[in-house]
Amino acid sequence: AMAGEGGAYRLRCSLAGHGQDVRGLTRGLFPQGGFVSVSRDRTARLWAPDGLNRRFTEMHCMSGHSNFVSCVCIIPPSDLYPRGLIATGGNDHNICIFTVDNPAPLYILKGHKNTVCSLSSGKFGTLLSGSWDTTAKVWLSDRCMMTLQGHTAAIWAVKILPEQGLMLTGSADKTIKLWKAGRCERTFTGHEDCVRGLAILSEMEFLSCANDASVRRWQISGECLQVYYGHTNYIYSISVFPQCKDFVTTGEDRSLRIWKQGECVQTIRLPAQSVWCCCVLDNGDIVVGASDGIIRVFTESLERTASAEEMQAFENELSQASIDPKTGDLGDINADDLPGREHLKEPGTRDGQTRLIKDNGKVEAYQWSVSEGRWIKIGDVVGSSGATQQTSGKVLFEGKEYDYVFTIDVNESGPSYKLPYNITDDPWLTAYNFLQKNDLNPMFLDQVAKFIMDNTKGQTLLSTSAQFSDPFTGAGRYVPGSSSGSSSIPAADPFTGAGRYVPGSASNAVAPVGGVDPYTGMGAYQSAAAEVENIYFPKKDAVTFDQANPTQILGKLKELNGSATEEHKLTEDDLITLEKLLSVTCNTSSETPTAQQLQTLWRAVNWPEDIVFPALDILRLSVRHPTVNENFCSEKDHVQFIVLLLKFLNPKGKQANQLLALRALCNCFVSQAGQKLMMEQRDEIMTQAIEMKSSNNKNIHIALATLTLNYAVCLHKVNNIEGKAQCLSVISTVMEVVQDLEAIFRLLVALGTLISDDTNAVQLAKSLGVDSQIKKYASVSEPAKVKECCRFVLNLL
Repeated sequence: AMAGEGGAYRLRCSLAGHGQDVRGLTRGLFPQGGFVSVSRDRTARLWAPDGLNRRFTEMHCMSGHSNFVSCVCIIPPSDLYPRGLIATGGNDHNICIFTVDNPAPLYILKGHKNTVCSLSSGKFGTLLSGSWDTTAKVWLSDRCMMTLQGHTAAIWAVKILPEQGLMLTGSADKTIKLWKAGRCERTFTGHEDCVRGLAILSEMEFLSCANDASVRRWQISGECLQVYYGHTNYIYSISVFPQCKDFVTTGEDRSLRIWKQGECVQTIRLPAQSVWCCCVLDNGDIVVGASDGIIRVFTESLERTASAEEMQAFENELSQASIDPKTGDLGDINADDLPGREHLKEPGTRDGQTRLIKDNGKVEAYQWSVSEGRWIKIGDVVGSSGATQQTSGKVLFEGKEYDYVFTIDVNESGPSYKLPYNITDDPWLTAYNFLQKNDLNPMFLDQVAKFIMDNTKGQTLLSTSAQFSDPFTGAGRYVPGSSSGSSSIPAADPFTGAGRYVPGSASNAVAPVGGVDPYTGMGAYQSAAAEVENIYFPKKDAVTFDQANPTQILGKLKELNGSATEEHKLTEDDLITLEKLLSVTCNTSSETPTAQQLQTLWRAVNWPEDIVFPALDILRLSVRHPTVNENFCSEKDHVQFIVLLLKFLNPKGKQANQLLALRALCNCFVSQAGQKLMMEQRDEIMTQAIEMKSSNNKNIHIALATLTLNYAVCLHKVNNIEGKAQCLSVISTVMEVVQDLEAIFRLLVALGTLISDDTNAVQLAKSLGVDSQIKKYASVSEPAKVKECCRFVLNLL
């Protein structure tokens, strides 16, 4: 008898189609009520509900990957693709993008260096991908916009949050990270093993599931609100019911579990060891994919429930499953102590409760169904499943899945080494890499390769890619200057005292543009009624810091030279040389700086950090001269030059040095050589410069905004979307903390310049939520340029 009450989920249908494990599922937008599945059989399939509404029909089968397909998501409709797009990620390191009506990919996104195992889409066409290469990438149409680096192991799960610019990643390093505009804002710790799945509850809350068999509910602010236990093994996926906080999970304990009000209210066992994935359809039905290649749909609706024959067939399949006691899914089993069949006369106490009995020497497992009031057989417990390790690549090593992980003993006394191997790998290449990685004698090559082949019974597929990428490179990037310990000796503050030389205290003037100079406010009077024209962006030339008082700078240099140690002290001739350099570079004289002057300057800028600032100021002024620019920024010396300047952008360093180093970087943009160098080193320079946002000095903020603006000017010319993405991320991050309106103004000009004439950049700026960040500046009364520039930018967004 089937009780209609109790809202229990029952089988709606079983769908065969895939030839191997179903690894990913997502509800589709088109056709209505359908879904997409992906599998180890290298295909993705689109399913539509059939007219009778019990079963689903395979609409078409999409192929584009050269290896297993491991994840899928839907990209929402756009003007160009009103039915949306389908994105799939695979073990071939690629992401394929399909339209809903073509079995071949529209395009392929390449860039990850290892399996792409998670995808999530956001507004404005953005796509977030997570990979075993430890990075996540943000894509817009067919280009990678930014790479999120910070995790130390594979990223198994990614989600874009409803609030613009926020993203989540879950990793085999056991942590979850929250990213804002491409920078890591917060790390959530609590899980004790690989984080495998993420699901969004609201703008403020999300869920995670992990290999530690727990589900956690988190607040975006960082705290863990609740931990849910129920599964007895790895939890692979989690999916939320529409419009509520209830959810479903699936895992390695052969089960699908349904959670309501924080309790596991129903456990559905499946005749497959690994239940890899699940998704909830709009009508509340649950689709699950498992290692037996079958997709099963479960429903609460009586109309959509499977026929009695199908139900019986599913139960029979379940009762014939072999359960390996070693997996621990059923707890510790001691066959001798088990009761007989009479034990099943007693009813169970809760749904999903399991009971083991012994019948004729065979151990059988049953599960209690509350809705049906009976025990349902869920399989035979076998002593050892006799299964080879070829159980759908579930062996985890260093947070990644392999078909096999062998333990190799090279000699009796030494340590043993783990050798992970997939049947798609080349045994010789794997053996070679294994010996390299563990510093073992290359003469073992034949032996190890033969060992692999013997133990995989020749189950090798021809290697699709011979590239072996190590998940441990790519972490811990070298950042110049981060290790230099700053010696903060209390020294006289260069920013106090009358008549003392203060680096860059005066305002800086810029050549007027179109009658009004937006940087100094000088220029033509405009009546409020006049139509304001956009004189602000796109800006065509770099903004430099030109203000100078050579007498004061040289006076300070001489004074500090007096206190310098012998090795650093400059001679009287040196000082005259530098004076000459200043006069040549600050006045429009026809002379050119000499090699000797530049060598002397280089010695001075390498002074200790408590006395170096006047020398840095001479560098800041002289680098505007084409000869000096060419000398410091050309191929020959540019690396030490950038390393020197970045060393001063250390948050613990002295403010005068930070300010002058930023200004020197801005002034590098005046010549071809400087622009080329700044663009080549953009990633390092921006990564280090953004650390200056935490400064409390408005001049430093203005210099940082100017550096961003000069990058925007260059990027506008070359249209490098990855560069623009980094620049937009910096603007968005710096906007959060800067108060000074001159700095804000320069950031707005940078923003306007970046997004002018580039629809991709406009979409990206929107997806980072920049428009909502800048709205407040549209009503600033003074200076008027802030309000005007802001309104022009908002018109583009």
